[in-house]
Amino acid sequence: RPHRTELYEDPPSGCWPIVYSPDYNITFMGLEKLHPFDAGKWGKVINFLKEEKLIADDLIVQAREATDEDLLVVHTRRYLNKLKWSFVVATITEIPPVAFLPNFVVQRKVLKPLRTQTGGTIMAGKLAVDRGWAINVGGGFHHCSSDKGGGFCAYADITLAIKFLFERVQGVSRATIIDLDAHQGNGHERDFMDDPRVYIMDAYNRYIYPGDGFAKRAIKRKVELEWGTEDSEYLQKVQTHVEGALNEFRADIVVYNAGTDVLDGDPLGGLAISPQGIVKRDEVVFRAARSRGIPVLMVTSGGYQKRTARIIADSILNLHSLGLLGKERAACALGSSSLDQVVRDSAKDFSSLSLQ
Repeated sequence: RPHRTELYEDPPSGCWPIVYSPDYNITFMGLEKLHPFDAGKWGKVINFLKEEKLIADDLIVQAREATDEDLLVVHTRRYLNKLKWSFVVATITEIPPVAFLPNFVVQRKVLKPLRTQTGGTIMAGKLAVDRGWAINVGGGFHHCSSDKGGGFCAYADITLAIKFLFERVQGVSRATIIDLDAHQGNGHERDFMDDPRVYIMDAYNRYIYPGDGFAKRAIKRKVELEWGTEDSEYLQKVQTHVEGALNEFRADIVVYNAGTDVLDGDPLGGLAISPQGIVKRDEVVFRAARSRGIPVLMVTSGGYQKRTARIIADSILNLHSLGLLGKERAACALGSSSLDQVVRDSAKDFSSLSLQ
């Protein structure tokens, strides 16, 4: 029998299935600046969406921290115990000075934000099934598997969200992961290596971290990209393979790992996709899933430049303006006339971005 979890309690019906908590953001003594990650990007995405009047604090779902019991649905006790050593967390997050901090500080300042984002992904899984879509503004820790972290990923939130759905939600027994972060998603690949219920499509720069040859065996649709791949080739490949993946395997949920580290100039991704290309890419995935009636859960994953928060927000605004995010929920809060105005305004903004 599944354990009781607060992560599956229903949020107020008036909320959008957009999951976030201020606890996502990592701030301690400037140490977070030693990693190229923008450790406050999640809060910036929310602020942009508020400025555009798409959401308000009381309209989004507040993420809750995943408990040890939640994490043990996937993780081994041995692995969770390892995180009690600061040097292990320093290795996983790639911030060496973390090794010298007392572990209670590391738990509070580094791991609690990551556990809260993980809770957010698990919550978003159920929301996506209930509402047709959900976006966790954080999460996407695709280098972490049940017993090993790495690449800034300490918890396997994608694996957890899928296992929770399989165990607790009737009618969800097949999942497709579409991983479009610039890096190979070796964590969920290792976790679902021999699981016929999970179909993985992964498009990544073939020359960069993690280069996990063993994990690649779990990928059903492998799209290996060259250095400096640009919009036209990238979007054509994404379109072809997303459509192919969803036609080939009838999924009950799509988990979309929407890393923005494919952006031109990203210090870790090595690809050359424009901001408009990323907005278009997300649109391709949502269109493909929603046109087939498959619920889609999006997580934001990697993205190591200051401008990625704006691009994520622009992408969500674009999905909304195209009607790919169900609007019926927002009317309760905005009143339909102002909602129509928001839709018209965002449609205007995005006509200039169209890459048809």
